Amino acid sequence: MLRNSVGFRFFLGSGWLLLLTLSLVCVGCSSGDITLEDLEAAAAKVDVSDLEIDESDAAPAAMLDLEKSDLKFGFIKLTDCAPLVIAKEKGYFEDEGLNVTLESQSNWKILLDNVINGQLDGAHMLAGQPIGATIGIGTKSPIVTAYSLDYNGNGITVSNAVWEQMQENDPKLKSPAPEHPISAESLKPIVKDYLADQGKPFPMGMVFPVSTHNYEIRYWLAAAGIHPGMYTESDLNGFQDAEVQLSTVPPPQMPQNLEADIVKGYCVGEPWNQKAVIAGIGVPVTTNYDIWKNNPEKVFGVTKAWAEENSSTHLAVIKALIRAGRWLDETDDSGALVNRQEAAKILSSKDYVGAEEDVIDNSMTGTFVFQKTDVREMPDFNVFFKYYASYPHYSDCIWFLTQMRRWGQITEPKSADWYEEIAKEVYKPEIYRQAAELLISEGKMDASEMPAPDYDGYREPTSEFIDGNTYDGRDPIGYINSFAIGNKEEL
Repeated sequence: MLRNSVGFRFFLGSGWLLLLTLSLVCVGCSSGDITLEDLEAAAAKVDVSDLEIDESDAAPAAMLDLEKSDLKFGFIKLTDCAPLVIAKEKGYFEDEGLNVTLESQSNWKILLDNVINGQLDGAHMLAGQPIGATIGIGTKSPIVTAYSLDYNGNGITVSNAVWEQMQENDPKLKSPAPEHPISAESLKPIVKDYLADQGKPFPMGMVFPVSTHNYEIRYWLAAAGIHPGMYTESDLNGFQDAEVQLSTVPPPQMPQNLEADIVKGYCVGEPWNQKAVIAGIGVPVTTNYDIWKNNPEKVFGVTKAWAEENSSTHLAVIKALIRAGRWLDETDDSGALVNRQEAAKILSSKDYVGAEEDVIDNSMTGTFVFQKTDVREMPDFNVFFKYYASYPHYSDCIWFLTQMRRWGQITEPKSADWYEEIAKEVYKPEIYRQAAELLISEGKMDASEMPAPDYDGYREPTSEFIDGNTYDGRDPIGYINSFAIGNKEEL
């Protein structure tokens, strides 16, 4: 590809030169017929000394008829905003004719509000946000997603004092490198004693009511018989019957809230678990990879109206994000991630995550530090592309809906058909497929990197949860009824 300073693009093929713009070739020509000799003479006068030549075999991007090219996307300072950042910094947005500004937001509510009110064109969102907004949990506004930003990426951290108590309750945890996963069983007596002594629930933090973090920490606690509280029409905070009170705390504020003893522990994305380790104020006890292996975490969300009004622009954005996720998960022949250190450096910028590169790269490069004596290789702690991680699976949407119903955010029973209908309203795999097919035609993606054409959007049933329970997205009612704690449905 040739690109000059004013953005004209020329493409060299086997012995031919694509058409120069008529405004160039016709300079000095008469108003009569233009001959081949005229074209050759005009081409000879073009100065190509400042042009770069990309000799790759990839075909040029299929330039879409964009409805809008200047875009502003929001994000929260977390490492899983990486696909948006990489798409910008590596020029993938630019390749699609997009001029993208990335703007950090102070919390998830403001981010969602700014997408809804049009200040942002789209955003790095909690996987539960498009779902919750569409069905009216909190703010009601139809939001769609055609791209899942990542799998995994979260951890649950407790204060040093709580960790010491957990070790007393379970001496096996005193090992320099205890066996993982660590359940909440050793936390249970601490919670019971705190409730008895203080007369109020044990305080812990999560990032937003419809966040993966909320459902993951609830899952972890409930699996050990600890009640994390219910949402009701009169208790929108989810504190009813709670033994642990889960308060909303913005991700970057988690460590300081832990250090100030406002919360005794929290569930958050990176780098804010590793920050607690490096600051010496807390110990991550588990990751969401151990709570649910390869769970969806963040998505790219836009309003339904925006997607309909800017269909070609939306498609171009998804193309760029797919390339970014693919770059982030690129490995060498030994399976080692080759771009993550560079990604950590880029993300450390104050314009993005704004944490030290040495903090970010702990998890981004495939290593997770639980304690200084317990450092583990976790190459799948962050997954951005492989395992079809960026594809919007209907079954992922349905899992969130089951948890919203389990904990009372969905206040009334729903049919199994309703769960599928909502999933198809919010998740848009057809847009992802169209973007991927364009990339395949351009040589930037292989067909094997996308689910087969007959894939129905439901991942295979899995029991890879911390409690061994099996989730089948085709049976949401049976799944809700499988838990000891939470709402039950009539079959």
